Amino acid sequence: MPTISVTRTYLEMRSPDALRSYHADEANVRFERVHSCPLSFFRYLYREVGRAHHWVDRLAWSDEQVQARLDNANVTLWVMYVDGAPAGYAELERHPDGSIEVVYFGLLPEFTRRGLGKLMLTAAVERAWEQGTSRVWLHTCTLDDPAALPNYVKRGFAPYKDEVYTVEIDDAELATLRSATPAA
Repeated sequence: MPTISVTRTYLEMRSPDALRSYHADEANVRFERVHSCPLSFFRYLYREVGRAHHWVDRLAWSDEQVQARLDNANVTLWVMYVDGAPAGYAELERHPDGSIEVVYFGLLPEFTRRGLGKLMLTAAVERAWEQGTSRVWLHTCTLDDPAALPNYVKRGFAPYKDEVYTVEIDDAELATLRSATPAA
């Protein structure tokens, strides 16, 4: 199985004033908190948003593990809908230090390259600041969409740490990752 090197970049925002918002007059777009998320919907979002980016950590989670995550009072799940269809999601988590992490963030493949990532990131970060925090942070890696890191920086996040690690990816998944990544 091929092994590839991946760079993970951590970014943070330390003030709501740092957010460079992106708003569009999109009457057909909603960003809503999901209060009682069905397990199957949570699994669908994670699997389909992360399919092209090697999101595998939660695929083997039991129903009990997923339910425990959804029941965690420090975790909120937000879904973006476009014309009534789910387009992407963000998962926010408050940590013991009071910071809020954007744990997962992404769009379904059919909704990429339309400016919706800027809109959804703005909405997610605004929700994080509304929860009361002194720091919003996240991380991305070179397996994520190439537009992710530039979007985070353009919205006001500042990188503060990089780390390099390796992952084993089977040939089929490697081909999927390469086909999902536009040529530079």
